[in-house]
Amino acid sequence: MPTPPSATPTPRTQVDFWFDPVCPWAWMTSRWVLEVEKVRDIEVRWHVMSLAVLNEHRLDELPEEYAENMRPGGSTWAPVRVVIAAQQRYGDEVVGRLYTALGTRFHNEGLGVNRESIAAALADADLPADLVDQWDQDTYDTELRASHKEGIDKVGQEVGTPVISVPGPDGTEVAFFGPVVTPAPRGEEAARLWDGTLAVASVPGFYELKRTRTKGPDFSNL
Repeated sequence: MPTPPSATPTPRTQVDFWFDPVCPWAWMTSRWVLEVEKVRDIEVRWHVMSLAVLNEHRLDELPEEYAENMRPGGSTWAPVRVVIAAQQRYGDEVVGRLYTALGTRFHNEGLGVNRESIAAALADADLPADLVDQWDQDTYDTELRASHKEGIDKVGQEVGTPVISVPGPDGTEVAFFGPVVTPAPRGEEAARLWDGTLAVASVPGFYELKRTRTKGPDFSNL
């Protein structure tokens, strides 16, 4: 008797995630969605967005120290330029790995956004050291802006980072800013938040849930 053909594996749900490495809230959400990969059948695809690009036309409305970092030559530009350079040279698969290395240095270890921490993150991610030279270069700014625009076009301008795009009704994509969480949920709690995200995405007219944040970023379980 011939062996029956094996069932075709069900493809994993694709989740697109846009981040700026300097944002602690995006970092928290990214660690949540990686936890969801362990408890739900999803696959995360990583994309860069830029707080500097997002805010470049409203710098005068921002606190001066925050705005200064986002002006040309400011520290907010540096990490995302390094990530987009790595992606352009070595492919999409390096993006999540480098983000994890950068976020660990910036946020978990509190080393700040500087050339030294970026260089160390590149070593952690097994990427060439010369990528750090993209720190202050605009070589891939066209690609950076295109990646940023792709995420923003899905969700609109009145957002920050992260942006996630998840399956909606009838195979459509639905994008949200967030979820904003602290600390990053683990295990079944992470799964419940994911299930809730899909639930609200399934309602065509759903746009927003929000409450005032009363806690800062908590990296204690990362």
